[in-house]
Amino acid sequence: MPRDDIALKPKQIVKPKLEKPKLYKVILFNDDYTPREFVVLVLKVVFRMGADISQRVMMTAHKLGSSVVVVCTKDIAETKVKEAMDLAKDAGFPLMFKAEPEE
Repeated sequence: MPRDDIALKPKQIVKPKLEKPKLYKVILFNDDYTPREFVVLVLKVVFRMGADISQRVMMTAHKLGSSVVVVCTKDIAETKVKEAMDLAKDAGFPLMFKAEPEE
């Protein structure tokens, strides 16, 4: 026997709000010891840049003191910084990269 005093409410579908991951920029700093050719090589190998773009990024850092290499998620930025600095350290150069939040 059906009951008329029970009101059935449809379930509301709740979509979770997904936030976009915060982006980080990888910055290359100029130094007076690391050869330009090595910096270009690191940019090609670690950041998969072409020859022309890696040359431009290296020259920007050389002239201005620093240059943004890439903007990506935090995990990727930190991994790329570690790879690049490990490569430089193994070669005996003080090449410096840093990952910082994009504003």
